[in-house]
Order: sequence, then structure tokens, then C-alpha cells
Amino acid sequence: METIGKQKSIDGDVKQLISFMVGNEEYAMEIVRVKEVIRTPTITRLPKAPSFVKGIINLRGDVIPIVDLRDKFGLEAAEYTSSTRVIVVDVEGKLIGMIVDAASQVIRVPTDQIEPPPPVAGGLPSDLIEGVGKIGERLIVLLDIDMILSSTEKVQLEGIQISMTDQKPEAVASV
Repeated sequence: METIGKQKSIDGDVKQLISFMVGNEEYAMEIVRVKEVIRTPTITRLPKAPSFVKGIINLRGDVIPIVDLRDKFGLEAAEYTSSTRVIVVDVEGKLIGMIVDAASQVIRVPTDQIEPPPPVAGGLPSDLIEGVGKIGERLIVLLDIDMILSSTEKVQLEGIQISMTDQKPEAVASV
């Protein structure tokens, strides 16, 4: 599949997004930011890691921190199921895995069907939201992946990645 963030259509620009579920809400992000979607692997827990960091994985030699979006969004924890996925994304040049309840599909949304973010959507601050896409009767919250982590959280994740570079790859569960 070709990964294109924006395409021209007869009616104007179109964004290609990957949609996913966290709790009962449907979210999406630009597919160009997604490196891959994987089944939930064995996650190596880290002592003293921030609560939103569930641990790390070794994905073909890359040590990637794993963030649970349920925790990040303040939702109640849930057991991982056969539908649970990890979406590996690029956030400011760093790979981060985000646990979601289900990765739905790739969708195309005309830019004229994307509204600006409301002041608060589902309890999330508006700076996390790029917009709200309308597809028929469905409303899909478009996340701004660069804003999903605060500056402090990004520094905490950087510290995890730096400390892991000194460990042997065998010390981390491999996918």
C-alpha cells in the first residue's frame, strides 16, 4: 500500500488516515506518521518508568518505548485482547509504540470534511487534537501525534531510550 498523507482528488485535497479505537471512541492519525501496526508483543516492564509507559519492545533491533493510550487518555485499564494493537509511529524522529484497543482501517477524508478541534473532545485537551473528521454520520477525532506527549514526557522517554542503548538486545523481549 502506498502511504500518502495528502492526495489531490477531483474535489480537492484528501488526507489518508489510519483509524483506531481507544475505549469507545474512534481516533485517527495521518498514515505517513505510522511505521507499522503490530499485534501486542511481549512488553518488557521498566522499573520507575512513568505510568503511561508500559515498557519497551525490541522490534527488529530497535528498542521502542510503549505508551498505552488508555492510560494516557485517563481511561480505565483493560485487558489486552486479540484486537489490541501497537501502532508504531514517528514522533519528532523517535519511534514510539502506542497501544490501542483496535486498529480499524485506512480511511480517506476530504480536507473540507475536517473541522477544527473543539475546545475539549472526550476529555482531551484541544492541543492533542488536529481536527474532527466527518465521514457520513461518523465523527473521528484526528490526533496530533507530535502533541500526544508533553515536553516532560518526551524527555522521560528519551531517558529510557538512552539508558537502553547500553543493554544487550537479548535483555529485551524480541518481536
